[in-house]
Amino acid sequence: MEKVETAKTRSLRTVYIVLLVVVVALGVFLVIGTIIGIARPLDTPLLGNTAQTQTVSVQGDDIRVFSGIGRPRIPLVNSSVLILSIAFPYQASDIAFTEELAGKISEFKNIAIDYFASLPEDQIIQINEDAAKTEILNRYNNILRLGKIPVLYFNDMMIIDAN
Repeated sequence: MEKVETAKTRSLRTVYIVLLVVVVALGVFLVIGTIIGIARPLDTPLLGNTAQTQTVSVQGDDIRVFSGIGRPRIPLVNSSVLILSIAFPYQASDIAFTEELAGKISEFKNIAIDYFASLPEDQIIQINEDAAKTEILNRYNNILRLGKIPVLYFNDMMIIDAN
């Protein structure tokens, strides 16, 4: 007896083959990822440089630079957008303070956004970086309980004009 293949059975077979290929590819991907995860050193990031801190050795102390705030895009009064990257040093050996910093990332972003978004239009053209750093640093330190940030750095500060 001869099997008759209809269009419906052909399309079902094609779907089955595609799903089988996807499942096999995912399995291979998981096996390779597991092998890489087991074989890599523990102190290296899995994909690229995803660490939020950089180690800087100063006089034997473990000082690191916190850059976990990222690069928020801040809408300004004049419809421009400010892209800002904020970083600051902290003592890595103070684990409680380090955890507090990690827990305050969204508050740090909101403080910076609120500060720059509230600047009058005439101050946006010539932002006083020192005054901005001082004010944001004071606001950051006001919400911290387990330590204080000594200084702020603006790594990137770029205004994209809407006009």
